[in-house]
Amino acid sequence: IREENSKILAILEITNKRLDDVNTQLTDQSRRIDETNKRIDELRSELGQRIDGTNTRIDDTNKRIDELRSELGQRIDEIHSDLINRLDANNARIDRFFQTGVTSNEHDKVDKRLTHLEEQVDAIRQQIAA
Repeated sequence: IREENSKILAILEITNKRLDDVNTQLTDQSRRIDETNKRIDELRSELGQRIDGTNTRIDDTNKRIDELRSELGQRIDEIHSDLINRLDANNARIDRFFQTGVTSNEHDKVDKRLTHLEEQVDAIRQQIAA
């Protein structure tokens, strides 16, 4: 029994040594896992800050785009209004030109007709005087 007990104690000592080695390895792995988790948390925090910074820059860029879009819309409206006013002025000038042209044509016709009537009146006066 002592011999068996001695063997069991030897086996138990070896087993305990193996358990101690396994515990040492588990402790080491646990430490590595903790370090890895810490690095993951640091990276998560850093990436979160970078993402927040990027989102802020995107928001600023969107604001600039909206401001430019608004400014360009106002400029386009002003240019459109100016062009409409110019077109209206040109159309008025064209209308006056055609009215003047028509009036000039009609004046020429009336003038010729008057000249013709005056010639006829002179001819009749000459006939009466004769």
